Amino acid sequence: MRKKPVVIFDIDGTIFRSSLLIELTEALIRERIFPAHANKVYARAYQRWLDRRGPYEDYIAAVVKVFDQNLAGVPRDKFLRISRKIADFHQSRIYRYTRDLIKDLKRKKYYLLAISNSPKMILDEFCRKLGFNKVYGRIYEIEKGRFTGKTEYLDLISDKAKILKRAVQKENLTLKNSIGVGDTESDIQFLKLVAQPICFNPNQKLYRYAKRRGWPIVAERKDVIYFL
Repeated sequence: MRKKPVVIFDIDGTIFRSSLLIELTEALIRERIFPAHANKVYARAYQRWLDRRGPYEDYIAAVVKVFDQNLAGVPRDKFLRISRKIADFHQSRIYRYTRDLIKDLKRKKYYLLAISNSPKMILDEFCRKLGFNKVYGRIYEIEKGRFTGKTEYLDLISDKAKILKRAVQKENLTLKNSIGVGDTESDIQFLKLVAQPICFNPNQKLYRYAKRRGWPIVAERKDVIYFL
């Protein structure tokens, strides 16, 4: 069987104009599935980020902490219902550059692979309508219909390069003419493996690395796409 070329996308910040984990956590709080006061844990980090006095990484880390601390005992069916609702609501809130890139590569018969640290359940819902072939995200243990709070396969999901190598073997793919799109330094390892890395709206650490390596850097602001 002929091997397909692959394009790898990080999702949050490269396709979705926010974070699926943040939106999901906020929804779980609104629905009183997570405690009503849970957002106070990340309120200060969020405000500091808004005021450009603190890094986004501190904000997202605080949200992850809230999610991980409150997941145990949540019914799977309620979690899935909210995931579908949030994915549907935000389906069109995506960047034009990556939206059009997806459409173009689908026409060219690329295999679309998503690798993200957001929960796989919401990623599956969000990525399905975009036409992704395979989605890798965080998987959480479930017993008797409820989450235990434990994350499964953590050693794999924390290494995006390892996931890419695994997918290439399992799905009969080739890295020849492959493309990768990422936005933070955590994407560097898989971007180093592809034939054409693209740094889209990169943070400072990825931007500096990309400049040293001569990688393409693309930024989208309002209705303008910049190729840096």
